[in-house]
Order: sequence, then C-alpha cells, then structure tokens
Amino acid sequence: MAKHHTHKLQVSSEIGTLRRLLVHSPDSGLGKVVPSKAQDWLFEDIVHLETIRKKEYDYYTKILLYFLDPKKIKGKLKNIDAEKNKRNFYKPDHADFFQSDKVVELQWLLAEILNDHEIKLKLVASVCAIENCSYDTQKDLLALDAISLSKTFINGTINKDKMLFAPIPNFIFTRDIGIVINDHVLLNKPAKKARTREALIAKYIFYNHPFFKDFQQNIIELSDTHHHFLLPKEGDDKKITLEGGDVMVVSKDHVLIGVSERTSWEAAHQAINTLFEKNVVKKITVIKIPKKRDYMHIDTVFTQVKRNVWVMLGNFSKKSMKHEDADSVQRALEGNKKDDKLKIIQFRKKDVENPKHFDNLEDLLIDVSENDLGSKEKVRFIYSGNNEFPFDAREQWTDSCNLLSLKEGVVLGYDRNDKTVDAFKENGFDIIHANELIEQLENNKITVENMKDTLILMPSAELSRARGGFHCMSMPLLREELE
Repeated sequence: MAKHHTHKLQVSSEIGTLRRLLVHSPDSGLGKVVPSKAQDWLFEDIVHLETIRKKEYDYYTKILLYFLDPKKIKGKLKNIDAEKNKRNFYKPDHADFFQSDKVVELQWLLAEILNDHEIKLKLVASVCAIENCSYDTQKDLLALDAISLSKTFINGTINKDKMLFAPIPNFIFTRDIGIVINDHVLLNKPAKKARTREALIAKYIFYNHPFFKDFQQNIIELSDTHHHFLLPKEGDDKKITLEGGDVMVVSKDHVLIGVSERTSWEAAHQAINTLFEKNVVKKITVIKIPKKRDYMHIDTVFTQVKRNVWVMLGNFSKKSMKHEDADSVQRALEGNKKDDKLKIIQFRKKDVENPKHFDNLEDLLIDVSENDLGSKEKVRFIYSGNNEFPFDAREQWTDSCNLLSLKEGVVLGYDRNDKTVDAFKENGFDIIHANELIEQLENNKITVENMKDTLILMPSAELSRARGGFHCMSMPLLREELE
C-alpha cells in the first residue's frame, strides 16, 4: 500500500468550501444493467455507458479537480482528452489515472486495501458469502491481483467477460455509503438488497485504509434492533435502514435526518441517541417525507445553495401544506391522507423530552439559516420548475433539487431542468455550462476564487436516468468551516 498520511475529516455544513470528497466514476457495471433488473437495482432505465462517461461524468471530474486539486489538471487538458490516451486519466485501474487525494476515488482505495493479504482473505470470504459463490469461485477471486479484484467486486465480472454476480451500479452515489458529521463518520445500512455489497466494501475501506486511520474511534455503525430477525414483514419501519442522502449536516451543532423510502423511523431513533451520546451534535431534526419513489431521500426534495438560499420542491412549501387553492371540502378530505404528510420534529440534546415541531419545510430552513448560520439576509427559496406544474414535478424527478455546493453559492446541477434554471436567474445567479467553465478556467478568464452565485450546468441526458444528482454523487470528507 502506498504511503498515506491520514487526512483530516471535518464536515460541519452543506456549503463550506469543499476541500476533499469521495467519488466513484461510472464503471462497466453500469453498462450491464438490463431492463428487467433496472428497478431492482434502483435505476429508472438502462444507461449508455460511453455517453455517461465521456459526455457527462468526465466533466464532473474535471470541474472537481479544477476546484479541489488544480495541479492535476491545469494546463494538461489537451493531453488528457487526446484520442490516443483513451480516457486513461479517468480510469482508476490505469497507470495514468489522476489519483488525487482531494478528489478521492473509491475503487482506488479498495484496490489499496486489497494489497493487504489479511484484508483480501476476509473481504473475499464476506463477498462470497453475501453473493452465494461456490468454493471454486472463492479460489479464483483470491488468485486475482488487488486492482483486478477491486474491479470484480464493483462490476461483478472476472477475466474480462465472465459475470460472477450482479454489478453495483449505485456505487457512483457515494453520498449513500456514509456521511461525515463533524469529525465522525456515520456508515449507512442500505434499505435495498442491491446495495448490500456497497455497504460492506465501504465499511472495509473506512476501517482499514490508512487515509482514515486516525478516525477509527469515530466511525459509527448502527446495529440492528434486538430481535429484528423475528419481525414480520409489516415490521419494516422497525428495521434499521439508513442512507446518506437522508442525512444533512447543516451546521456544526445541527443534523437533519430524513425518514423516507430508504431510511426508517427506527434508524432515525438510533442515530439520534448515538449522535447525542457521543456528543457529535446538539440538535437533530427528523423530516418524514412520503415513502414515494419520486422522493427517495430528503436531498431529492431540497438542498442548500447559500446560508440564506435553498432550492426545494414546492409541494412541501407553506402554500402547499395549507392547500390554499383548495375549497373547504377538499381541505378536509386532504387533511385525512396520512402518508402524504410531511412531518418535522426537532430534538435538542439538552431537552430531549420537549421536541419542537415545524409545519412546513420553509419554516425549518428559515430557522436553520437565521438561528444556526446567523444569516442576516432574507432567506430565499428557489423552487423546482419555478413552482409551475407540471415542470416542478418533472424537474424534481431529474434532480433539480439535488445540487452539490462546491463553495457557498457555487453549485453543480443538471442542464436539463430549464424552468429551475430560470428560477436561479431570477434570483440573481449566473448560469454557466460545464464545458464553457472548463475552457475559461483553463484560459484564466475565470478563477475559482472569484466565482460567486453561480449555477454550473452539467450535461445530464444519461446520468439523470440513474436517479441521482451531484449531491448524491459526492461524499464530502472535508469542508472549510463557515465563518
């Protein structure tokens, strides 16, 4: 294993300048998703691998490097993208891979820990157990070198074309494997069987890679509830399932936890108790959203842009919650639909007995901006699809609310959400396309330091079929603290 210094882990906001994150670039497993399995594997459709890589995700990699590790890319662009170099710069298993310790590739970390024979034995045995492999297959896996084995674990294929088990196409959504809360890491427990291997690999990386060795004591795993294996099928909300897209660190003292299709009440309950016991934060707000495929995690419904600006889906706004357009009969009928309700409950460590309730998302987010982040400016909301039906629902489905903040006010989003882009313009944001931004950064027409209030638009025809935006495709490890 290469010599590594332990790197600092510290995330205490959603918008502090991003300094280090975990990513995973689209691997060949994405090109093996078949239509009949797409939904089991949590994809809405099959994607075209070459397009997703060359025309979409590679732009994301470049922009991350310009912002976080410019020496890897600045002045080298012509060479990186030359046809003869076959995208080797972007391939974690190639000698020409960019290998940054700021834009950190999961597959590279996995290959590094697999150089340790003990870890290799344990992880091969564990993967073979959860994938029901034969003893011969186990021997074949052990015979592979670390780099080949890391690829097989991720894309399910051995010796170029023989498939041993399903790929893990959701590995590009690194947000969901865990979340850094101040200097702790909360590991996930995925709700869907399709993600079991991801969770196992992530656990081995966090516990064994030198990158994280000073933080071993700070890794939090939620254990299953007592007797969970005896619960009937209806006892699903008693199961502990938690994914990173449902956890947001909005300030050093305050975490939001979503209860959703993927994160259970019981997981929120355990996470609250554990985070309070370990003194990680002082305040935790639980946001229950309807268990709908459209709203997988809370970060598909809202994300933060600046300390006083949020992007969100209008369905959860004050106006919608009060059904102001409805007549009195409709209001009474709507009021009885239980599962469709948003529920927001806030717990404070020093007074757990007396939780506070919020009626709608805006009130909570205004409270975060003003009281947690000390914003003096008016809190503003940019709505998905500019709050016009049907564009609000269409664009939320293609991740208009799932933005990644590179620094306060500078966010990455998909180019296809036209009405949401209009809403950003109306709120005084500059709009720039990824290819144009890269050209201007390369030619020193723009510097990263001088950028403010900007929505960077990324090509997204294929990426958006995978049902996640850039917030999902990033696990921040280090953000600068907000002033």
